Amino acid sequence: MSENPLQVIIDSDADFFQLLEDTRITSFEEDGIPLKYKLLMAMVLDASKGAVNGVTSLAVQAMEAGATKEEVMQAVKVTHYICGVGSVYVAANALKDVL
Repeated sequence: MSENPLQVIIDSDADFFQLLEDTRITSFEEDGIPLKYKLLMAMVLDASKGAVNGVTSLAVQAMEAGATKEEVMQAVKVTHYICGVGSVYVAANALKDVL
């Protein structure tokens, strides 16, 4: 991704963006749950909500943090069990150039 998807928020309300950024940083601290698992959790939540770009970005970040392709697919399987086949279609679209 070349441009921040929240650029319009940055430009329009820098204080609000900083609140979002602080929450993101706190959420993904390397504390307790390893980062790769936090990123996989976020990835499958995005899949369940239909956020293709989020799934792509988070899958890449999870693999950079040490997740394997097999772990990514296991996370997708859990998402299917909980959220249904629609989340699998979102994940497939998002992961076609990643896996």
